Amino acid sequence: MTSHPDSAWLTQQARNLAMTLQEEGRSPRFLIHDRDTKFTDAFDEVFRSEGMRIVLTPIRAPNANAFCERWVGTVRAECLDWTLIFSRRHLERILRTYIGHYNEARPHRGLDLRTPIGNPPPPVDDLRAAEVHRRDVLGGLIHEYQAAA
Repeated sequence: MTSHPDSAWLTQQARNLAMTLQEEGRSPRFLIHDRDTKFTDAFDEVFRSEGMRIVLTPIRAPNANAFCERWVGTVRAECLDWTLIFSRRHLERILRTYIGHYNEARPHRGLDLRTPIGNPPPPVDDLRAAEVHRRDVLGGLIHEYQAAA
């Protein structure tokens, strides 16, 4: 994070992301971004060199990147609107924790209540007889539930 992002900072972040994706063995096919002047040719070239196709959103079409808009709305509604942020470091820790919850524990309707990264929950025959464990996340703002094995 930075208070004043510029094209050079953004290009360095692109390099960092490209290296992380390479280390994880992941190779996305597309990068979608808007037409902000911070997204220079150098920024795009980092991803083109990794084999990605750059897709620019249409001008004056805020709904063109609906997935990002939805995620921003979700993180605000479920986390940031309920949290008093004290510092940049505090914000980074809260976002890191929430992203972990979002990707590894929060069920998503579009994925048949699975998580993007985690495994599907074990099947439970009778929920009334199952022992359920609750784990508090972000000081109890969010609760994660899991059936005991």
